[in-house]
Amino acid sequence: MELTQQSPDIEPYLAADEVIDHGHPQVRETAARLALDADAAYPYARAAFEFVRDTVAHSADSGDQRVTWRASEVLATRNGICHAKSIALVALLRARSIPAGLCYQRLADDDGTNPMLHGLVALRLPGAERWARVDPRGNKPGVDAQFSLENERLAWVVREEFNEIDYPVICAAPPEALLQAFRSARDRSELWRNLPAGL
Repeated sequence: MELTQQSPDIEPYLAADEVIDHGHPQVRETAARLALDADAAYPYARAAFEFVRDTVAHSADSGDQRVTWRASEVLATRNGICHAKSIALVALLRARSIPAGLCYQRLADDDGTNPMLHGLVALRLPGAERWARVDPRGNKPGVDAQFSLENERLAWVVREEFNEIDYPVICAAPPEALLQAFRSARDRSELWRNLPAGL
């Protein structure tokens, strides 16, 4: 699948905003710690991916009911769903001037019901000819997402027979429907019920 930028310019994929708040001290400090052992772009991107994948718990796995969605908040609490973890990774990448954006999949249960939007990250290392997707969701039995820029190693491969979709667009910021779900949710269970089913 060929990924396409939502914005033709690269600047939006380096920008900070309310959600991807990579100017926040929490994000800057985390990025600086990760860069101590991985200063070049590729090792840093891999370290940031593994940090978010492995040390920020997916709240559906841990049972944590807190709703986090700003990158600084996700990194401070070490908690969030796939969208929150993706936002945190994008912020860490942008903090080191690596263009990054958000990608999405529409996934469903094994019978095709209960479609839900799943969040991923796209990044483009300096000198790279194309964007690559990675999935910082967090591994568990049956899920083995890895940092690979050549061959995708995502948490899930879409199943067209269940109307699952790989959306090719790279968003510079989360879609408004997703942000509304985050802002209005009192806990993760409510958030889960109100997540959009697709783009």
